[in-house]
Order: sequence, then structure tokens, then C-alpha cells
Amino acid sequence: MRVKCVLCDKIDKIDDQLPLAKRLRNRPIHTYMCDECDERIRERTLERQASGNFTLTYKTEKESEWL
Repeated sequence: MRVKCVLCDKIDKIDDQLPLAKRLRNRPIHTYMCDECDERIRERTLERQASGNFTLTYKTEKESEWL
């Protein structure tokens, strides 16, 4: 199966029987990212976490007063 990275537009070929290939075929909302882009994002995220400027935002749900 030929796949295209969403960040760098690099075209890769992956085995049709891999779980990633099946996920991409069956659910079009999932996207492919090449190993180089994935590693680059992972490294930069870890750098931001180490610097202290990284905050995760969580969606908090308000309790309904009707429950």
C-alpha cells in the first residue's frame, strides 16, 4: 500500500497486512506520518516538556444540575 505523509508529502510503501494499513483503509480520518516526522515531533515535544513551557489542556465537563 502506498501512503503519503501529511507533513512532508513523502510517499512510502507499507505492507498491506499491517494494522496501520488496515486502519488507514477502513477509517479515512486516520492519517499517516513518516518515521522522520514522527521522531522530529516526539523530540520537540520532549524538549518543550523539559523546558516547562508545555501544558496539556484537558476538557473538563461540568456536572449537570439535572442529574
